[in-house]
Amino acid sequence: MEIKPAPECTICEPYLAPFTIGLRRILLCCRAGIEATVNVAWHSQPQKAKAMPAARDIRLDFFRGLALWFIFLDHIPGNIASWLTVRNYGFSDATEIFVFISGYTAALVYSDAMRTNGLIQSGARIIKRAWQIYVAHIFSFAIYAAIIGYIAGTASNPSFVDDFGLTDFFRQPDVIFPQVLLLRFKPVNMDVLPMYVVVLVAFPPLLWALVRKPVVALACSSALYVLARSNGWNFVSYTGDAWVFNPLAWQLLFVFGAWCALGGTRLLAGLIRSRAVTIAAVGYLAVAFAIVMTWHMPALGEVVPTWLSQAIYPIDKPNLDVLRIAHFLALTVLTVRLLGHDSPVLTSPLLRPVVRCGMHSLEVFCAGVLTSFVAHAALVQTSAGTAAQVMVSAAGISLLVAIAELIGWYRSIAEKKRAPGSSGKKGLAQPVQMVPAIV
Repeated sequence: MEIKPAPECTICEPYLAPFTIGLRRILLCCRAGIEATVNVAWHSQPQKAKAMPAARDIRLDFFRGLALWFIFLDHIPGNIASWLTVRNYGFSDATEIFVFISGYTAALVYSDAMRTNGLIQSGARIIKRAWQIYVAHIFSFAIYAAIIGYIAGTASNPSFVDDFGLTDFFRQPDVIFPQVLLLRFKPVNMDVLPMYVVVLVAFPPLLWALVRKPVVALACSSALYVLARSNGWNFVSYTGDAWVFNPLAWQLLFVFGAWCALGGTRLLAGLIRSRAVTIAAVGYLAVAFAIVMTWHMPALGEVVPTWLSQAIYPIDKPNLDVLRIAHFLALTVLTVRLLGHDSPVLTSPLLRPVVRCGMHSLEVFCAGVLTSFVAHAALVQTSAGTAAQVMVSAAGISLLVAIAELIGWYRSIAEKKRAPGSSGKKGLAQPVQMVPAIV
C-alpha cells in the first residue's frame, strides 16, 4: 500500500506566522547573549590570569638567602662561624648556589616576555636590570672604599687598605676610578656582581634560544665553557690579571639554571628520582668531604693516593672546575629529593628571616659585603676570640635580616598604594604581580 504524504496545511500559515517570527527573535536574542557572554569571558580571562600572583617557589628564596648568609660569613677572614657554610665540607660553596638560582629566576621572570614581545623588548628589560646591578656595584664600591679608608685612618692600621686591594685606588684615584667604572678594578670580595653583570648582558640571545631550542642553547653554553677553559679565555683587570670569576665559565651554571626553569627539570626528573643517581651523589659528597678534610688537617693528606691528587688538583674556582659543578649537582639532587616545593618546613616562621633575605638579594648582598669588612675590622681591633666571632657574625646576619624586612615593608606599602581601591579613580590601579627577584 502506498503511503501518501500529508497535505500541507496552508490554512494555518497566517496563524503560525506571528509565532514563528517571535520564536526567531527569541533565538536571535539568545544567540546574541551567548556570543556576548563568550566574548566577555574570552577577553577578560587574560586580565584575570594577569591579576593572579605568579606562583613563587619558596625554595628559591630560601636557598638564595642561605647563600647570602654563607657569603657574609665566608667574607670574614678566620671566622669560626664560617664552619657552618658548605665551603668547608666540599668542593663548591655558596657562589654556585647564588649563580644557579639567579639563572633560574631570570628565566622565570623574562621567558614569558621573550615569547610574547620578542628579543628586542625583553632584551631591553634584561639590559635594564643589568644596568641596575652595575649601578649597585659602583655605589657599593664607593661606600666600601670610604669605609675601609676611614677605619684604616681612624685605627691607624693601613693594612686594611692593602689587604682588601685598595692601595692603588687611594694612591691614584683619578686613574683607577675609570677602571672601576669599566669593571677592571675590583677590591677583595667585590668580584661577584661584575661577573653577573657580564652574564646578564649576554643573556638576551641565550634566553631567546632557550625558549625555542633549549637543548641547543645549553649545548652552546657548554661549548663556550669548554673552549674558555681549554684556551684560557677570561676577562682581565687593569693590571693584566684574570678575573676572579670568569664570566665565560660561570655562565654555564647560570644558563643551566635557566634551562632547568624552562623545562629542564622535567627532563631530569627521572634521574633525580633514580636510586642509583642518589647513591652516586651521596658517594661523591662523601669523597669530596674526605678530601676537603685533608685541607684542614694536613696529616690526613697522606691517605689520599698520589694519582688521585694529580687528577683532581688544582680545583679551579675562577674557571668553575668540573669537580665544583659535580659537587653542586650532587647537593642539588639530595636537596630536591629531601625538600619538596610544598614542604611545610618552608612556611615555618623560623625560616622567614632567610626567605626574606633571599627575596631582596641584591640589597642584602651589597650590605653583606660592607658589613663583612666592618665585622672583620671589629675583630682585628678588639678581640678575635671565638665568642667575639660568633657575636659579630650573629650581629651582622641580624642586620641583613633587618635590612631585608625594611625593604619588604617599604615595598608592601607601595603595593598597597597601587592595589585596586586604594585610589579615588576606579579602574586605573592595576594589581601587582609578584615575581621572583633576580639577584
